Amino acid sequence: RPAALPGAARATHSSGKAYKELKQECLRRGVLFEDPDFPACNSSLFFSEKPPIPFIWKRPTDIVKDPRFILGGATRTDICQGDLGDCSLLAAIASLTLNEKTLARVMPLDQNFGPDYAGIFHFQFWQHNEWLDVVIDDRLPTFKGRLVFLHSAEHKEFWSALLEKAYAKLNGSYEALKGSSTIEAMEDFTGGVGEIYDVKKAPDNFYEILEKALKRCSMVGCSIDTSSAAESEAKTRFGLIKGHAYSVTGIDEVSYRGQQVQLIRIRNPWGQVEWNGPWSDNSPEWLSVSPLEQKRLSQAALDDGEFWMKFEDFKVHFDKVEICNLTPDALEDSTAHKWEVTIHQGSWVRGSTAGGCRNFLETFWTNPQIKLHLTEKDDGQDDCTFIAALMQKDRRKLKKLGAEMLTIGYSIYESPSRDGHLGKDFFRYHPSKAKSKTYINLREVSNRFKLPPGDYILVPTTFEPHQEADFCLRIFSEKKAITQDLDENLAIDLPEPLNPTPSPQETEEEKQFRALFEQISGKDMEIAAEELKYVLNAVLKKTKNIKFQNLSLISCRNIISLMDTSGNGKLEFSEFKIFWEKMKKWINIFLQFDFDKSGSMSSYELRSALNAAGYQLNNYLLQLIVLRYSDEQFQIEFDDFLNCLIRLENASRVFQALSVKNKEFINLNIGE
Repeated sequence: RPAALPGAARATHSSGKAYKELKQECLRRGVLFEDPDFPACNSSLFFSEKPPIPFIWKRPTDIVKDPRFILGGATRTDICQGDLGDCSLLAAIASLTLNEKTLARVMPLDQNFGPDYAGIFHFQFWQHNEWLDVVIDDRLPTFKGRLVFLHSAEHKEFWSALLEKAYAKLNGSYEALKGSSTIEAMEDFTGGVGEIYDVKKAPDNFYEILEKALKRCSMVGCSIDTSSAAESEAKTRFGLIKGHAYSVTGIDEVSYRGQQVQLIRIRNPWGQVEWNGPWSDNSPEWLSVSPLEQKRLSQAALDDGEFWMKFEDFKVHFDKVEICNLTPDALEDSTAHKWEVTIHQGSWVRGSTAGGCRNFLETFWTNPQIKLHLTEKDDGQDDCTFIAALMQKDRRKLKKLGAEMLTIGYSIYESPSRDGHLGKDFFRYHPSKAKSKTYINLREVSNRFKLPPGDYILVPTTFEPHQEADFCLRIFSEKKAITQDLDENLAIDLPEPLNPTPSPQETEEEKQFRALFEQISGKDMEIAAEELKYVLNAVLKKTKNIKFQNLSLISCRNIISLMDTSGNGKLEFSEFKIFWEKMKKWINIFLQFDFDKSGSMSSYELRSALNAAGYQLNNYLLQLIVLRYSDEQFQIEFDDFLNCLIRLENASRVFQALSVKNKEFINLNIGE
C-alpha cells in the first residue's frame, strides 16, 4: 500500500526547520545528520548517574550490512526489551501496532534506509493537545556491537529502537523513561485518555468494558503488583512476571464443551515467557476447540510472548488494567463508538489559583473552575457517561531540574443557577457530587462517571496549596457534552465620579484637612507627591484600626496621576477631597478581607476584594497582579493594594474609551 503521509504536527527542532528541510539540507551537503538537540553523549542517556558500561553510539549502517526501517510490517511481536527497564514503553508500543492508522501517525512511513538515506528520522507524539514532530539522528547506544536498549527481534529492523530514541528526546533523556507508566506512553502515542482499574475491585461489567475498549481500538495494558522491590520481575509458578507491563491484544468468547468461555489475549513484551495455566499455548483445552475457531482467534503455539487465558483466571492473577481511549482523530473512519472530546488548558499559580484540595477551604475556591453541561443521556440509559482526565504538564521533562510529579485530583459539584466563579461559601455548604477516586502523584488522574443530565462544576486542584504547574483537563463523553471555563470576563462596575460641590458648612474632617493643607502647601492649596505622602501618612497613623507600613512615594505619585485634572503634577484641595472618599472605601474593603487583622491581606482573597471594589478580572490578569503585588508569603500590604486599585482605575478609564478590538490594552497597563 502507499506510505501514509504524516499528520499535521509542529516542528520542534531548535533550528526551526522541519524534517524534510533538514533532510534535504543533508542530502545537498552529502553528510549524515547529527542532532545538536540530542547529542550522542552521556547527557542524552542519564541525568543522575554515569553509564554502567562504556556505550558506543553507532548508526544502523555500522551495526548491520543491510538495515531496514521496517521489515515485513511493524507488529507487536517485533519488539524486545533492552537494559533500560522501560517495559511499560514496550507494552505501549505493542498496543500501538494493533492500530494501523495510529501507528502510521506516530511513525511516518515516508522514511527508510534507501537511496535518499541521510541519517535522519522523525516521529510524532501528542503532548497536551498538540502533535509534535520530533527529529532525531540514527546514532544509537551500543555495547559490543549490539543495541543496548529497545530493539527488534529481527536484527536488521530498527523502527522500534529509533522510536524509543525519539521518545527519550521528547522526555529529555533515556533515563527519564525509567519508571514511566504504560498509560503515559499510550497517551503520548495517541492523544487518548487513560483509565486505570484495580482488577480486584473492577465493576461487574468489566469484561464488557474491555470488550468495548478494544472495539474502539483503545490501547490496553495490564500488570501484577509487587509487595517489595525484591519481587520486581519475579516469575510466578504460572509463568507470569510480577511488576511487569503486559499488553492486552484481544478479548473473545469461545465455544468449549457446549459452553461459552470468556478469554483474554495477553502479550509479554519480552517476546517470551508465557502463562502456563488453562488456555495457554499448549494447554489441553484447545483440543476441544475446532481448528476453524482457533484460526479465528489467531491461536498458535509459539514462544512469542503472546497467550490466551480464561478471563476469570485473568482477574485472579492480574491486579491492574490501564485503558487508553482514543480520540476520534486517532481512530479509523469505520470505527464504531467514538468518543466526544473537549479540552481545557490551565495553570495553578501560587498566590492566586493554586488553592489546594477541599481540605484547605480558605483557598480551595480560588482554583480554576470548569462548567460541564451534560444534556444527552447514553443510549437506553438515564445517565450520561463521561471520563474526566486531569494531566499535569512537562513534569517528566523537568525531572532533571528536580521537578517531581505533584499530587493532583478534582471534585465535581452540582452547579447553581448563577454563572461566574463560585466563592468560598458555596463550597463551605455544598458537598461534591463526584470526585477523583484519590489524589495521587501520577501525570494524569482520570475516572469514569455516570451522572444525571444537568450542569456541574469541576474543580481541578493539587493536593497542597501553593504548588505551581500547568495542566490539561480533558472530558471524554459518550454523547456530546458542553464545557465552559468559569474564568471571569473582564468587567468594571465603578460608581460615577464625584464632582466637588461647595457645601455651606465644612465637616470637622474637612476642616482638619484644610488646615493641614494650608500648613504644607501655602496659599495656592496644591501639594506635590512628597507633600501628599506626609499628609496621608499623618492622617492614617491616627486611624486606630489600620496596621500598615507608611504609604510609599510611588503610591502618592500614582494618586496624583489618577486625580490631577489640571496636568501640573500637583493635587488641589478639591481633588484631594474626592480622592479621600475613594480612599475610605478602599480602606474598608481592605479591612474586610484582612481576616486576621495583621495589616495584610491574603493574595487568595484579592479576587473578592477587587470584586467589592468594582473590578471583575479573569485568571490571567489576576495571576499577573498577584505576581506583581504579593510577597513570598502570599500577603498583600495596604500600600500594594492601593497601588493596584489606582492602576486599575487608571486602566479602566482607558478601557472604557477603547473599541472592543483594542481591549487587550488593559493587559499592558496592569502588567507594567
